Amino acid sequence: MKAISSRQNPLVRAFADLARTPDPTGARVLLDGVHLVRDAVAAGVELEAVALASSRTPATAEADVARAIARQGGRVTTVSPRAFAAMSPVRAPSGIVAIARRRPVAPDAVCRRQDAFIVVAADVQDPGNLGSLIRAAEAAAVDGVLVCGTSANPFSGKAARGRRGSILRLPVAAGLGIDAAIGCVRRHGARVIAAVPRAGRDPDTVSWRGAVALLVGGEGAGLSADAIDQADERVTIPMAAPVESVNVAVAAAILVYAARRQRI
Repeated sequence: MKAISSRQNPLVRAFADLARTPDPTGARVLLDGVHLVRDAVAAGVELEAVALASSRTPATAEADVARAIARQGGRVTTVSPRAFAAMSPVRAPSGIVAIARRRPVAPDAVCRRQDAFIVVAADVQDPGNLGSLIRAAEAAAVDGVLVCGTSANPFSGKAARGRRGSILRLPVAAGLGIDAAIGCVRRHGARVIAAVPRAGRDPDTVSWRGAVALLVGGEGAGLSADAIDQADERVTIPMAAPVESVNVAVAAAILVYAARRQRI
């Protein structure tokens, strides 16, 4: 079959539109790269569309994944490199993209599990940091993530590199205000533990058992005073001078693993 070459083709435009404006609900997620598409296939995620750059020879990993999708009854469309460049959310496309269908997750669905451990990401504006935070949360067996305030869109292509396939497996809800997110976890009986740069308890002295929500703030300003005041406890990661803070994704990873040690 001849490769699609026009950037005005409906399929090319569907990918380009999603790359430009990610779905805020996460119902449709654009996946770029062999690892992300392979993760989706392994997770049994429905793929609305898959496109392979015509420059990818049969011996490449991208072509191998495309053949696996086709064997399962999926349709893979070949696209010229020029048209493919418009379909990807990254500057250096890998050669395979897909649109995954994901059931939107309601905030209450994230929080309602008994003794749930939830991460609440407030005002995390860097999409790469947010993606890495979500991936660390899944690795530490967190039950779900609420993305709130002025945080980046966790379903965007820019967040994809950090989060990898975690967004397809871990319950993630977005678009809430910070007060609404805290209210959600409280409705389900969770204690709220706020990560602060100083004057909080050592992570190893905090009780992470039972229903817990870890509240982390964005780059620079961190959590607002109002958000901190709503917490039941405060936790601070010990750091050697003169370092005063670390990247929010790093901080979240340290804290969720401190919790994991108690919750195993």
